[in-house]
Amino acid sequence: MKSMVTKAINSSQQNVFFKFNQFTLKDQKIVHSFIDRFKPFSCEYNFSNLFTWQYVSRLSWMLYKERLLIYDGIEHSSFMPLGKDFCPEELIVLSQNLKNRGLSPDFCLVTSRYLNKFPEIEKYYIVKKKRDQAEYIYDVNKLNELKGKKLHKKRNLISQFKNSYPDYKVHLFKKGYKKEALGLARELMDRHCKPSKTLDQEYGAMQSAMDHFDALDLEGIAIFVNNKLVAFTIFSRLNHSTYDIQFEKADMNFKGASQMINHETAKSLKNKCQYLNREQDLGIKGLRQAKISYDPLQLIIPYTLTFTL
Repeated sequence: MKSMVTKAINSSQQNVFFKFNQFTLKDQKIVHSFIDRFKPFSCEYNFSNLFTWQYVSRLSWMLYKERLLIYDGIEHSSFMPLGKDFCPEELIVLSQNLKNRGLSPDFCLVTSRYLNKFPEIEKYYIVKKKRDQAEYIYDVNKLNELKGKKLHKKRNLISQFKNSYPDYKVHLFKKGYKKEALGLARELMDRHCKPSKTLDQEYGAMQSAMDHFDALDLEGIAIFVNNKLVAFTIFSRLNHSTYDIQFEKADMNFKGASQMINHETAKSLKNKCQYLNREQDLGIKGLRQAKISYDPLQLIIPYTLTFTL
């Protein structure tokens, strides 16, 4: 194996041209073609996420040996290439080529499936589990029906909301709600005691999403009480079986609004998909508790590979 790796590293001295590009709306077809073929479960590969977060995370992309290679300039690592699995020797070549050009040779979003398939990868990379980046996967029918003891409190809060605000209205989200939605998001941010860099970044990505709502094939739900927007979600299809919940906001002054928007989202998607990806908790204690309280079907925990050669 070592001789094979030595040959792989020597071959990496070949003149490989790296030109990473920003994401444009025209790139949507290319990204979707990889998603349709290789069916990633991580929300990070969702084109609308890549497009709307690209300036925050300094995301860029290129095609490398028939794989989609995405580079994160903030985390200084590449997403695990989307396409046919690279064997360890091939991944080492890619790492060395990136390193030779002054870029990070490391990878994120590595799946447990890949590590089980190529256990020898640990000879050349330090492998770390990233619990804070775990993505929460839910059964859409379960979130719609809310049966069982674990979800009893959610049902009660939804009932309280309906009783308190009998004239509430649920609408499909549309681009015309942009001003009200951003206003609610800003209001919720201002209620925080300390400024939050994460929320500021999310706000910028949300603005981009709403500016390109139709072009990105985004969908959503909005709940109004007396013509005031009190909760909304924005989501899109991630793969053939899963929708990705990208933004969700609820005014906590309206008790049960958070549970209502979650339930109405599941109800609207129950005939469109099997699963909902509600993304990460980022290690935020309250957010983690909220996501766990909905009894996720699965946590997809990614790994990182830090190159050691």
